[in-house]
This record gives sequence, C-alpha cells and structure tokens, in this order.
Amino acid sequence: MNELPIVTESKTAKISLLVVIVAAIFWLGAINVRAVIGNDLLVFGTIEFKSNINPQVERTVFGLVAKSSIVVLVWYVVLWIAGIVFLFSTKLKFKQNGWLMMGAILFYFFTPVEVYTLVLDGKMIYLDLYTKGELVEFRKLFIHRLAALQGVPIIAQFCYYTIIALIVFQPLKKNDL
Repeated sequence: MNELPIVTESKTAKISLLVVIVAAIFWLGAINVRAVIGNDLLVFGTIEFKSNINPQVERTVFGLVAKSSIVVLVWYVVLWIAGIVFLFSTKLKFKQNGWLMMGAILFYFFTPVEVYTLVLDGKMIYLDLYTKGELVEFRKLFIHRLAALQGVPIIAQFCYYTIIALIVFQPLKKNDL
C-alpha cells in the first residue's frame, strides 16, 4: 500500500503553529479594521480628506486608527517570532514542501516594509496617547502612512492573503514514498 508518511511534530512546533494561527487571525483582522476605519475619512478612491467631517469625529477616528495600530503592532511581532520558532522546530522540510518555503519567503520578504509602516504607526500611537494630537499632525502622518513606499504595503497585504491560499492548497508538495 502507498500510504503517505505521517509527520509527528514536536511540542514546540505544535505550540508555535497554534500561536502563528491565532496571531495571523488577529493581525490580519486588525489590518482590515484599521483600513475600514481610516478610509471613512477619505474621498473614495483618493487620498483627499472629506470636507464635511466634524473635527471631533475626525479626531476620534484617528484615535481608533491609532488604537487598532497597537493591535497590529503587537500581533505582528508575535506572529513574526512564532513563525521563526515554527520554521526552526518543524520537521517539515522546504525541499518537500514548496508551499511552506513560498509562504515563508512571502511573509519575511516584507519585514522591512512592515517595520517601516509600524514605525509610522508608532508615531500615530504616540500622537494619540501622549500629546493633544493636533488634526494637522494626524492628517500628515495618516497620508504619509497611506502613500508610504508607493503602494508596497498593499502588495504585501495581497501576498499575506496568498500565503493563506498556499497553506490551504499546498502546491509544490512532494510525496516521496
């Protein structure tokens, strides 16, 4: 009989994989929540602010964006570390599991982009929590964050959703019997 080999993972690999799954859910969810909240301030399809928004409402929205950025920051760091732990502790090999290699490359390739945007998010968090938070400063930082790196963060987000498809369908998987 041709049965597939069963891979038994270590406890470290199992726990780190669970952390990766939970962190990815919260991180991607927070990214989407932040995008939905922030896009309410803008004219559809542009990076121009709507003119009829009450300044207090706008300040509240910036506060929500900053608070959701805290969630993004925390869960990205957790995901990044748990991903490294999983890759080093799993018995799965890149040579036999091309989907794992492709997912790891796509995720860690965009680390510099994420670090840069997280620094901008950190500035917004600081503005929200430790200053009076002038609307002009929030607006400048918000637009700078949206226009950061000529759209590479959006490409990164598409890659993150591609990783989910790679994990589900597992292309380039070799079954050496």
